[in-house]
Amino acid sequence: MKQPILALLLILVSIFGIVFLNSVYIVDQTQQVVLTQFGEPIGNPVLVPGLHWKIPFFWAVNSFDNRILEWDGYPSEVPTRDKKFIWVDAVGRWRIKNPLKFLQTMHTEVNAQSRLDDIMDGVTRNFITRYNLTEIVRSSNRLLEVKSQEEDISNEEVYEKIDVGRETITRQILEAARKIVEEYGIELIDLRIKRINYIESVQQKVYERMISERKRAAEMLRSEGQGVRAEVEGQKEKDLKRITSEAYKKVQKIKGEADATATKIYGDAYSKDPDFYGFTSTLERYPKTLQNGKLILTTDSDFLKYLKKISSES
Repeated sequence: MKQPILALLLILVSIFGIVFLNSVYIVDQTQQVVLTQFGEPIGNPVLVPGLHWKIPFFWAVNSFDNRILEWDGYPSEVPTRDKKFIWVDAVGRWRIKNPLKFLQTMHTEVNAQSRLDDIMDGVTRNFITRYNLTEIVRSSNRLLEVKSQEEDISNEEVYEKIDVGRETITRQILEAARKIVEEYGIELIDLRIKRINYIESVQQKVYERMISERKRAAEMLRSEGQGVRAEVEGQKEKDLKRITSEAYKKVQKIKGEADATATKIYGDAYSKDPDFYGFTSTLERYPKTLQNGKLILTTDSDFLKYLKKISSES
C-alpha cells in the first residue's frame, strides 16, 4: 500500500516541479523579453533583470539582446554622379529599441541583420550616386587652403573643391537609414564608411590626381619658402651694410682723433726746440734722398747746410 502512495507522491512532485519550472523565467541584464501566447504578444516587454513569473505552457519567452550590436556590410559597387565606379564598405552600430515591434517585424536578430544589409546598401547607394567622387573621398578643402602669393588655385584640372564632403554624406546616410529602421523597432546609433576602393579603371586616374595635387601644393610651399628666404637674405644684407657703414664711420672717427692727437703731440714736442726738429728731420731725409743715385744741388742749398757745417768744422 505504501509503494503506490510513494509513487503517487513522486508523480505529484515531478508534475509540480515541471509546472514550477515552466512558471518562472530569468531575465539577464543584457536581455529584454517579450512574452507571447500562441504567437501573440502578452503585455509590455520585460526590461527589468531578475526572476519573473508567467503562465506555464501557454506563455512563451522571447529574449532579445539589449546591448549595442554590430552591423558590418558587404562591399558593394556603386557609381558616382561623375560616372566613376567605386567599392563602398560601410559599418554601423545598432540596438533593439522596441522589442515588441522588433518581434512583430523581424522575429530574430539574424533576420534583422539581413534586413539591415538591404536597407544600408540601398540608402548608401542612393546618396553616393548624388555626388562626385571627390565629394565622397574627401572631407575638407584643407589642401586648397595652402595659399601662395596671389596665385590662382582654382584650376579644376588640379584642384576640385568640395561643397559637402565625405563626413556630411555619411551623416546624411545615417539620418535617412534611421528613419527607415525605426519601423522595425531598431535604433541605428552610428554609421561609418569603413573603406572605399576604386575599380582598376579609376585607380590610375585617382592616383594621378592625388600626385598632381600634392606636387602643386609642394611647389606652392616651396615658392612661399623662397619668398621668405629672399626677404630674410635681403634684410641680412641691409643689416650687414648698415653695420659695416657704422663700423667704418666709427673707425675713421677713431683714426682721425688718433691722428689729431699724434699731430698735437708732435707739434708740442717740436715747438719746444725748432732747430733740433729741423736737424733731425733733415738727417732723416738724407738716406732716403741720396740712396736713389746722383743729386745735383747748388752750393748754397739749405739741404746740405749741415754737411757743409761739418766740413767747415773739420
